Amino acid sequence: MRIALLVTCLADTVMPQAARATVAVLERLGHEVVFPEAQTCCGQMHLNTGYLPEAAGLARRTAEVFADHEVIVAPSASCVGTIRHQYAQLAEETGDEDLARAAAELAPRVFELSELLVGVLGVTDVGAVMEARVAYHPTCHSLRVLRVGDGPRRLLEAVCGVEVVPFEDEEECCGFGGTFAVKNADTSAAMLADKMDRVRASGADVLCALDASCLMQIGGGLRRRGGGPRTAHLAEILASGPA
Repeated sequence: MRIALLVTCLADTVMPQAARATVAVLERLGHEVVFPEAQTCCGQMHLNTGYLPEAAGLARRTAEVFADHEVIVAPSASCVGTIRHQYAQLAEETGDEDLARAAAELAPRVFELSELLVGVLGVTDVGAVMEARVAYHPTCHSLRVLRVGDGPRRLLEAVCGVEVVPFEDEEECCGFGGTFAVKNADTSAAMLADKMDRVRASGADVLCALDASCLMQIGGGLRRRGGGPRTAHLAEILASGPA
């Protein structure tokens, strides 16, 4: 299968290893991964902060850049959720009929990595090997927007050497929420503190999630505290293998 990579802003600038790992996993499974170089931001940040005309322009560009690709993957539940669910709402709010048509055509072709692997390709064992106790944080967009289900856990459980460990209130938000962490810093910090306490109590070596933003939020907090598990995107764990 030929698959186009939507790299996302955070993967490109903050967590490139997640994008590289996504490519490595798919190529290991025998798929061709291509990178449309004209891609830019999907517009999520603009949309979430009320800059609708700017978001609409980026949405139109994203639809145009990926128009010729039948299957698109992104290492980000939030960006996929934006394209699949919020583009249509954006088109309605801005009265953009062309965007509405483009969004409806694009949405069914865009997948978060675990959705593509489990739901489309029917794969849970990607041949990964890692000796670690792994806690999985279901990010808000993966849980409440995409509703990815148990696919990420099934992928983790199939990794040779991984023990998936639970922690209290796994489904609670980490407090990032895009600009929420900036506009409501005290509330965000309190939510993060609760999340870190529970993750550390799990005894996990690694905290895994599907979004670089949440991993950045939790990982930064843990580093400032000076202890706790390291963070890794699901793709990084799935790309791991024997030395």
